[in-house]
Amino acid sequence: MARKKQTLPTARMIELKAALERRRRELTGDVNGRIREARERSRDDHDLTDLQDGADSDAQGDVDLALIQMKADTVNRIDDALRRLTEGSYGNCATCAGEISRERLHALPFAVRCTDCEDSREQAARLAATVRTYAFDR
Repeated sequence: MARKKQTLPTARMIELKAALERRRRELTGDVNGRIREARERSRDDHDLTDLQDGADSDAQGDVDLALIQMKADTVNRIDDALRRLTEGSYGNCATCAGEISRERLHALPFAVRCTDCEDSREQAARLAATVRTYAFDR
């Protein structure tokens, strides 16, 4: 089934671009702040003498790094969305080239696939993980 490509009105494109750029600024500021905090905590950790405090600090550092990575990944997705917006391909599914619904783009403005294609991709990933687990357990 061929679906139509989405053509966004100029006002909507400007609104989306502003929202994406605003979210990018927020995330970038948060990532930079978390990096600063992690560095300061790392310096403070060198002064710790209690082994348990050091282990707790390592666990917190791991959580901080995971959050930083997730937010940095989101910034990269926003950058890709801004590029697609400039190119005129924003709002079109990367898999089927059909329209990504307004509701999906509102909820996830950097979405690259329509709901149907994303569901198919996730189902294939779950199946592949199940096959790997089954093969590993044998």
